[in-house]
Amino acid sequence: MRKLTLTAAAAALLFAASCNNSSSDQAATSAAQTAAATTGKEYTADATASSIHWQATHKGGAMPRYGTINITGGTIAAENGAVTGGSFDVDMNTIKVDSASVPEPADKGHKAIDLENHLKSADFFDVANHKTAKFVITGVTPFDVTKDKSMLEGATNIVSGNLTIKDSTVNVTFPAKITVSDASVDVQAKFTVDRTSWGLRLGAEGNPANWMISKDLELEINLKAVSK
Repeated sequence: MRKLTLTAAAAALLFAASCNNSSSDQAATSAAQTAAATTGKEYTADATASSIHWQATHKGGAMPRYGTINITGGTIAAENGAVTGGSFDVDMNTIKVDSASVPEPADKGHKAIDLENHLKSADFFDVANHKTAKFVITGVTPFDVTKDKSMLEGATNIVSGNLTIKDSTVNVTFPAKITVSDASVDVQAKFTVDRTSWGLRLGAEGNPANWMISKDLELEINLKAVSK
């Protein structure tokens, strides 16, 4: 019984209900694509100045859970003031749950660490066997205000890239705000992905009306890369 209860709590933590994603763009997904050529100047990801924040809630509208995952390395290439390619790595073992999002005793005594451990288990990300997630840029185009729409204030580009989680790779496309200077490249994005695209189907089988949790997960990425 404890196993079932903890699964429900971790599920609520991980996957955002679509009705709560009004502040983010829905990422388009497709099959994996060829990585973009990294021409121009290369910048190195600054792990201490970069971050990934996630937010998720139960499909029934439970209090949002949120936390962070660490970017641990990578490179970005830019030429003539525009990003051409690059990639970055995410250490899945660094998944953190903000304790403020897991109130007690409202969450039946479960603590943030309990949810963290379950997310790391084979039920979800199986970090013992899949320690790293990876994003590889496959394309960057200018944001066209006449046809492109975004909830991200100041969006400058449309970014596509192969996102690998566990043993699945899916191409995702989303708006981003990118600033390029001689000293650094800064990338900001906030979007929602369908977690079942990576085979993460717990709680989302059969009739959608009976799903315990939504398929959506909101990610906010802030990546800083600095000149070598």
